[in-house]
Amino acid sequence: MQINIIAVGRVKEPYLAEGIAEYGKRLRPYVKIGTSEIAEERQPVRLSPAQKEQLLDKEGARILESIPPEGFTIALDVNGKQVSSEGLASLLHDQEIGGKGRVTFIIGGDLGLSGDVLARCDERLSLSPMTYTHQMVRLILLEQIYRAFRIMRGEPYHK
Repeated sequence: MQINIIAVGRVKEPYLAEGIAEYGKRLRPYVKIGTSEIAEERQPVRLSPAQKEQLLDKEGARILESIPPEGFTIALDVNGKQVSSEGLASLLHDQEIGGKGRVTFIIGGDLGLSGDVLARCDERLSLSPMTYTHQMVRLILLEQIYRAFRIMRGEPYHK
């Protein structure tokens, strides 16, 4: 199975980069993980709704170009469906045995994701009703993917 993560922006905090690297290492026995970073658009201090849409559309166009044509695509969206760790494990298991073999997660920048990107995705998931930085979301997502594979394999993991 191949999991791709498309993320807007770079991880700047060393402690987050270390955590991301750690979970990437832990995931190697289970799955191939690839990451594509999409350049984040510069924002003016005061952002009008029209400017926000323009910036989302620019980032969205780059995201859409990066989505593999095959596979299952999941947008991480605050308005998406919330699932448990077991629910994520079930979703990934279904994709693994369903023959697609490739899952792409999309993490937007601090403005979120464009309507075109959301429309392109097969699923929209929310990690929490709380708001996290898009950099933190990468670490949280990788930890949850790791947890999902441990659940799928019947291996123990801290609850």
